[in-house]
Amino acid sequence: MTFSLAALDRNTGMFGIGVASSSIAVGNRCPWARAGVGTVLTQHRTDIRMGPLGLDLLSRGIAAQEVVDMMVAGSEYPAQRQFTVLDREGRTAFYNGPGIESINAAATGDACISAGNFLANTEVPQAMVEAYEKTSGAFVERLLAAVDAGVAAGGETQPAMAAALLVVDRHAWPLVDLRVDFEENPHVGLRRLWRVYEPLTERFVTQVLRPFELKPLVNSALTV
Repeated sequence: MTFSLAALDRNTGMFGIGVASSSIAVGNRCPWARAGVGTVLTQHRTDIRMGPLGLDLLSRGIAAQEVVDMMVAGSEYPAQRQFTVLDREGRTAFYNGPGIESINAAATGDACISAGNFLANTEVPQAMVEAYEKTSGAFVERLLAAVDAGVAAGGETQPAMAAALLVVDRHAWPLVDLRVDFEENPHVGLRRLWRVYEPLTERFVTQVLRPFELKPLVNSALTV
């Protein structure tokens, strides 16, 4: 019940994921990313354990396809799983379990990969890849464009009620980790959150590394 896109921004080295679902808390369960390492998406009867496992395998320099193969081999119920992996070189791989009874599909582009299940049609992942690749501007804007395109292409058979944006850069913590849950048109809510968060992105990095450089914000509600 999820459609997603993961990408490597070759200009900055950032990894990012945009995802939406009719299932609550998709951002907590499906997208996984680690700076300098890659991304993993575990979908359909989601096995959350495979996210950290896949990232650990990628951190050892194992290529995307081999990581997917190892995840499938290590799963108790591989027929019910959907996995995508993107490695540090921009290589991609995916697995759609044969036991997934809903419409499911995947598509790949240059250092990006999209997959979904319970889809309205098989064209949704390709639409997401095309939107990501055709959109100009900042990395996050391209990821959000992909999610918008997935919705516009039909999305799921049920309305999306959750969405998430995850971006990692040079540090052990996410640069961006935004989530919308149990809300109609969550892709719209996700853009709204990004507009608020965007001007604070570098501030939240600075407060970790050089907190003495920060000045109080005028809006105290934003002084996290």
